[in-house]
Order: sequence, then structure tokens, then C-alpha cells
Amino acid sequence: MKAQWFNSVDQIGEARWQAAIGETRYPFAQFAFHKALEQSHSIGDGTGWYPEYLLVMNEDDSPLAIAPTYLKTHSQGEFVFDWSWADAYQRYGMHYFPKRIWAVPFSPVTGVRLFSHMDPKGDDAEFAHLYPALADVMTQANQERGFSSWHLLFTKPEHADLFRHNEDLLQRISCQFHWFNRGYQDMEDYFSHFASRKRKAARKERDKVAKQGVTLTRTLGSELTPAEIDFFYLCYQSTYAKRGQQGYLTREFFAQLAETMGEQILLVQAYKNDEPIAASWCFFDDHSLYGRYWGCVEEVDCLHFEACYYQGIEFCLEKGLQHFDPGTQGEHKIARGFEPVFSYSVHYIAHEGFREAIGNFCEEEAQAVRQYHQDTHEMLPFKQAT
Repeated sequence: MKAQWFNSVDQIGEARWQAAIGETRYPFAQFAFHKALEQSHSIGDGTGWYPEYLLVMNEDDSPLAIAPTYLKTHSQGEFVFDWSWADAYQRYGMHYFPKRIWAVPFSPVTGVRLFSHMDPKGDDAEFAHLYPALADVMTQANQERGFSSWHLLFTKPEHADLFRHNEDLLQRISCQFHWFNRGYQDMEDYFSHFASRKRKAARKERDKVAKQGVTLTRTLGSELTPAEIDFFYLCYQSTYAKRGQQGYLTREFFAQLAETMGEQILLVQAYKNDEPIAASWCFFDDHSLYGRYWGCVEEVDCLHFEACYYQGIEFCLEKGLQHFDPGTQGEHKIARGFEPVFSYSVHYIAHEGFREAIGNFCEEEAQAVRQYHQDTHEMLPFKQAT
């Protein structure tokens, strides 16, 4: 086995990339996804995101797997927050940036971070040994270039577990809220598993949206018009504008994905008096729906819950999907049936002193996260088993 770094998807080439990842349907592994990020200038020069893909090959140069990594000059768009770590380095007159992250840009979605035709679903225990092997490759590359750290973000729990015996690597956990299909037939069947008061509240939320004259549609990316993409992008940017920021992704990114990955994209659109007022963009594969981007140009009570959660659950039930990851954070998801789950990251900190201090922080943080996970689990709307 050998590995080689590449600075763009075109250096690897679509044929070799797809040969490496094989039949996986995971949206964030696809050549088209990473190509769109580069071609749309959502990453690259001036963005603080500089791709360095690690291609793993057999001795005969046949592609085996790809690990997406990025050199970062800031911590924006990652969703595993290390601002305090960077500040500590600065206070001591040291450089935290550039750092390397092993992740999917702008996507706090748990999943495989080593895309391979040998493990298309990311659950092959024999293949998983490559994770610690590539961690060593990344550590060596960092040391050669004097980087402060590398960070494996939103990895699967069983893959994070592979690093537990390496004392040079730190584990960090956080809490997200995901929906799981427990064999529900439709939305009525789903709500029938709620406790009475919670069921009435959920139905009332959906009714409230309808009574305000709002209708919703679900459209595949391949069927979107330029005008619909324009409106979605307006909504996307409006979400950031409310916080005095600008969205990381360009309109060209979304337009290109609608053309190249349209069969794995779902756009939920909300209309009032036949005028669009909100939109929610999702990806999906054969197993999961991944809610990513939302925005609105008119505030309507409960519309966020409908467009971002109930419509997604309904889509999962129609398509037989087993899991819905609606995005990071948000206790408001609990009342709609999204269960608390742990998300995992792994961190290499080169400086021994900072590594020890950050390790202590991660241990203390983990205690609070575990308690939070337990507390929020008790807030779920489902009937209590008797």
C-alpha cells in the first residue's frame, strides 16, 4: 500500500476517483461534490480552504481509497469549534494555523472519512485498519511542514474507537439529534408513537403552517429550474445575513450539483400566495437523508419545523430511508422525534504542552456532553415503554 497527496480533484481525475470509491452512494464521497466545491471557488484561493486529497493505492497503482483533507487558515465552516485552542496558541506567541482537517467541508454530517470501493458502506472491520495507518501518514506530513495539528471531524463512532489506544491522539464528543425510521408506515403512524400531548402539539404545528396559507413542494435537484436555484440561494444567504455574515458556498456550487448530482438532492420549497418564501436543501443516498441548508424571506410561525423536519421525515417514509441527519445543534429537534446521538472527532496536537491541556479540556467537556445526552433523551416525545 502507498499514498500520494493531490491538490485538486482534476489531478486525480474522475475515472481514478470513482474507481477508488466504487459503488458507494454516500453523497459527500462523490467526485462531483468535490469538483463543484473547487470549480465554484467555494474552496481554494482566498477561502482559507486548500484541498490536499490523500489517494491510497495498491503497489500496482490501482486506486484503493481517498481521504479528503484540507489545509485551513481559519476555523470557519467546520462545526467542531476550536476557537479557544487557537486563541491559546496566539496568547503564547505560537501559530495554530495552518492546520489540517480530515473532513467534508461545510458538512457536519457523521460518516466515513475514507472513501473506498472495498468498503462502500463504511462498516467493514477489516478495512477500518487503514484509518490509524493514514493518521500516521498525516502526522508525518504535519511534522515535515511544522503544522500545529490535524483534526478528523464527524467520523463514525467505530472509526473513532480505532484511535483510542494512541496516546498522541485526543478524542472529542458532541451531541447531535437524528431521526431513525422504526418501521413507520406514514406520518400518521409515526405520530401515533408520540405521547398524546406531544402528538397533538406536532399536528398543531403542521396545521398552523397550512392555515397561514403556506404550501410546500419537494423537488429533486435534477428537476430544478435556474429561477428555483436563484431563490434557494437567496434564502441560503439570508440565513447568514441575519448574523451579519456571508454564506461560504457560491451559487455556482449549488447549480453545478443540481446538474451533476441532481438525483441525490432534495429541495423543499414553501409558497405563500403562489410566491416562494422559504427553501431547504438536502442530500440523500439509499439509506439516509442529510439536511444541510435552509433560509426564508418571510417569517412564518412553525415553517422552519415543517420545511426542515416534517417534510424530510415524510420523504424518508416515502422512499424507505432509515435515517435523517438534519444538521448540527438544535434542541428544538427533540420534540419532533429526533434522538440525541454522539458525534466524534479525533485530534492530533503536535505541541506536548498544548496536547495535555487540550486533552484535559476534552475530558471535562465529554462529561458535560454525556450528561446533556442523557437529559435530552428523557425529553423525547415518544410513549414510554410499559
